[in-house]
Amino acid sequence: MVFTNWAKNQSGSPAEVRAPASVADVVRAVHDAAASGRRVRMVGTGHSFTGVALTDGIMLRPDALTGIRSQADDRVTVLAGTPLRALNELLGEHGLALANMGDITEQTVAGAIQTGTHGTGRDSGGLADQVAELELVLADGSVATASPGDDLFDAARVGLGALGVVTAVTFRVEPAFLLHNRRRKMALGEILDSLDELTSANEHLDFFWLPHTDACLVKTNNRHPGPASPPSAVKRWLENVFLENTVFGAACATGARFPGLIPRINVASAAALGDSESVDTSYKIFTARRDVRFLEMEYAVPRERLAQALRETRDLIDRMGWMITFPVEVRVTPPSDAWLSTAYGRASAYIACHIYRPTPNPAYFEGVEEIMVRLDGRPHWGKLHTRDAAYLAKVYPRFADFAALRDRLDPRRLFTNDYLNLVLG
Repeated sequence: MVFTNWAKNQSGSPAEVRAPASVADVVRAVHDAAASGRRVRMVGTGHSFTGVALTDGIMLRPDALTGIRSQADDRVTVLAGTPLRALNELLGEHGLALANMGDITEQTVAGAIQTGTHGTGRDSGGLADQVAELELVLADGSVATASPGDDLFDAARVGLGALGVVTAVTFRVEPAFLLHNRRRKMALGEILDSLDELTSANEHLDFFWLPHTDACLVKTNNRHPGPASPPSAVKRWLENVFLENTVFGAACATGARFPGLIPRINVASAAALGDSESVDTSYKIFTARRDVRFLEMEYAVPRERLAQALRETRDLIDRMGWMITFPVEVRVTPPSDAWLSTAYGRASAYIACHIYRPTPNPAYFEGVEEIMVRLDGRPHWGKLHTRDAAYLAKVYPRFADFAALRDRLDPRRLFTNDYLNLVLG
């Protein structure tokens, strides 16, 4: 069996594939891997662009490890293989919701947490910051529960699967709420001059800059008392399916065949941007559909360096003459206390660069990465980058503590793979 990720840029051939349906099945797989000298990894849905999920040993597919295990007050325990889209619907049935989330919902809860998946928020952080407890199977086959106050809790919430196999996650949840979503077109220069005001005035700020133009699509989400005023089914389809996927996919394909047209395509796309607003269930506002396949690199920089990072990225694209179809996405989060969270200890801004999958441009990613590294950037664990443990140890204050805990819990490196050898040493 060959495992290939969503972007089709990572693949591997595990020696064995298992589909655990219980924690006991995971324990058995860990014992079997240790006894046979093999390694073991649990894979999610393949939405990482790096090789973080690959293994040449036993690959665990958690398709049967899904659903809500328990719910009490503001805590919901969910099994590790549950897709985020299913979790949203299950929480909605109970009148509950997560405080914040990213825009892709295909990932499993464990995969999303372990790689540090985040949305955008002034006050609320990524998924790892909403975790109240974590259950994982350690290298000796024991089942551990990591709770606040434990080093394991702060290390394992964004643990890359290096400390154990996550089998269940307990989230802090809250009563379901509505969000007022506003979409508007703004000039990049205008945004750069008002970043502090934009981030402080909105609970959730997300904007997309179209290279070769000065145009940005700015999305702000703020809680709303109601009533709901969701977009009509036709409008939802027009924006989320037809324009953002079908038409955009056609534009990318055209740009791939005729790169010289890309600036004009982007100018036309910018002209088509319009203002709109709606009030809807939180997860329907947070999330989006992404059908056009791409490659992505994303870096977190200190929030005060966002404007500089964006200006330098814009200038680099202009100077090098690269033809970039995909928008550059910008989000923000508050500080996190998860040791390997990209937002650990600092208010952070995220700059995500994408490229159409059929036309990779390594030089683009390398050039932007050089800017981000100069600004103390931290790469997203599930997105493309070239940083190694020596660099990462300099930008993560608790990196050495994580490494020491890993040495103690998994001295034989049962859970490692080539990617972890690069980023953790």
